[in-house]
Amino acid sequence: MVCLGNICRSPLAEGILKSKTFLKNVKVDSAGTGNYHVGGLPDKRSIAIAKEYNLDITDQRARQFSADDFDNFDIIYAMDNSNHNNILKLARNESDKQKVRLILNEVFPDENLDVPDPYTGGKLGFTTVYVMLEQACEIIAKKLN
Repeated sequence: MVCLGNICRSPLAEGILKSKTFLKNVKVDSAGTGNYHVGGLPDKRSIAIAKEYNLDITDQRARQFSADDFDNFDIIYAMDNSNHNNILKLARNESDKQKVRLILNEVFPDENLDVPDPYTGGKLGFTTVYVMLEQACEIIAKKLN
């Protein structure tokens, strides 16, 4: 799960998908294409909205996406087109590129929609993002389980 700073959308997506996957061999992680918040906790508003849905994401720490992630993960979900493009720039080959997907294409195939960044918005933005990611992660989990 990849967004820009790894403090709002991708930590929520990581927490939601982890709560839905029951197989021991499924590894779920998140990262940001930027290095703005490396080592920091998710945004307090992401923590709060996750808590409202009985998820605790306070064990997560922001990290920056790297080319090594192509070796460590089979699927890489980008939260939006900008981050999707930034991830593809780090791809070393066609195999790497094939791993990168937009998360909302799970709900709306081939529409290439963005999960909006709620960082500058209020609580409603985080709630909206949570609901979007919940829908996408439900579909992903069914494929994985």
